Amino acid sequence: MLVMGSMIGSGIFIVSAEIAREVDSPALLIGAWAVAGFMTIVAALSYGELAAMMPRAGGQYVYLREALGPLWGFLYGWTLFLVIQTGTIAAVGVAFGKFLGVFFPAISSSNWILHIWKVPPIHVGPMVLGNMDVGINTQNLVAILLVVFLSVVNIFGLKTGALIQNVFTAAKVSALLGLALFGLALGRNAQALATNFSGHFWRNAGLGAQHAVQVGVGGPIVMVGTLTILAVAQVGSLFSADAWNNVTFTAGEVKNPSRNLPLSLAIGTGVVIALYIACNFIYLMALPLDGAPGAATILGRGIKYAAEDRVGTAVMTQMFGAAGGLLMAAAILISSFGCNNGLILSGARVYYAMAKDGLFFRSVAKLHPTYKTPAVSLMVQMVWACLLCVSGSYGQLLDYIIFAVLVFYILTIVGLFVLRRTRPDAVRPYRAVGYPVLPAIYIVMALFIDVVLLLYKPQFTWPGLIVVLLGIPVYYAWSRSAGAKRASA
Repeated sequence: MLVMGSMIGSGIFIVSAEIAREVDSPALLIGAWAVAGFMTIVAALSYGELAAMMPRAGGQYVYLREALGPLWGFLYGWTLFLVIQTGTIAAVGVAFGKFLGVFFPAISSSNWILHIWKVPPIHVGPMVLGNMDVGINTQNLVAILLVVFLSVVNIFGLKTGALIQNVFTAAKVSALLGLALFGLALGRNAQALATNFSGHFWRNAGLGAQHAVQVGVGGPIVMVGTLTILAVAQVGSLFSADAWNNVTFTAGEVKNPSRNLPLSLAIGTGVVIALYIACNFIYLMALPLDGAPGAATILGRGIKYAAEDRVGTAVMTQMFGAAGGLLMAAAILISSFGCNNGLILSGARVYYAMAKDGLFFRSVAKLHPTYKTPAVSLMVQMVWACLLCVSGSYGQLLDYIIFAVLVFYILTIVGLFVLRRTRPDAVRPYRAVGYPVLPAIYIVMALFIDVVLLLYKPQFTWPGLIVVLLGIPVYYAWSRSAGAKRASA
């Protein structure tokens, strides 16, 4: 439930529009999700070995520390706290507020309670920084209240947080399954079937096909091949399938972790990827891929130009009218609530593990005296996530971080190879399926995607790299301070 609940947010209902505009092919739309699915499942199977071998709180932070050294573990934890986890918590919270606004129109990003500043756009090479509103509006106020509520709830024991996770994950998996089944039974549209299938499915999908990509913000349009465009499209699909690794953060509190962690990773990622690919087939059966941004009808706008990229809502409205749109908004509310609970529950365990190593504020290593939960860590994470909500910067931060996330996945799977060589006799209750071939294929694919993103989407990559590199002097300052405290003690 934690694997599935952390993965399924609002991305599956939205990012297919952007992917469709990039790949301009029904087959490549499915292909982009299939690539993300293959990579996610291979990575999960590889992480399963590390999780079974080192079932300790902190998960990926611990694997990097043990395989490559404390600096690499710290850089992961630093980036997770600064951007990956807290930025995602803020963004999912704001998405919750956005879709609650469907039912209560007063909840809106334009309904300001306290508008502090409009940060102007700042152009730095291919990047545009700033260009955000700082303050509290009714939409991000809902996000803040959600983050505070779930952070406080998770102090009252893992069982409380797990109960919320189980209930809401069951609800949103059912919603995705319902979208797939109803779409199959009721959603087929003759116009969509004719334009997306009937001999058109493979258009623009050949290896020799050329696709237009804009380099950076306002940069030149260049033509790239099919493999390159699939790599560019991974920004959306990989991000929507991310956070599956969060279950490893909670390893110290999982029963029989050497069996249950690999199992949860394999089953959780497999189920979610199957649902994601099924939903994209439903999108193609219900709406034409192509459309016009100014068209008056849902069919006229197609998948590419669904209103505000809300493809899931457009499909449900096409099937059930206005009631379908409300049903989808309710499903996304459930999805966002459960997703944020999983992110909050698991993220706090990483900063707790870092603090125990002397690489984060010492108080963060304290457990609640009664509930034995990392209460201080939950509160520190809550405060930073709420500040990101107020700053309005979470969206940019998430754009910037998919590159860094992939770098850490590559390093962790490299760590699998390193530990096989340096600790050959360590107890491994589970061994990675397909080792060494599948993990090696993952590393090659992820490196290719990162290189492509560096070349063609520099606005998404360099800021993420800078955030990671800024952690290096912080690590040496913190480790010196921790060393001095140990010496004086």
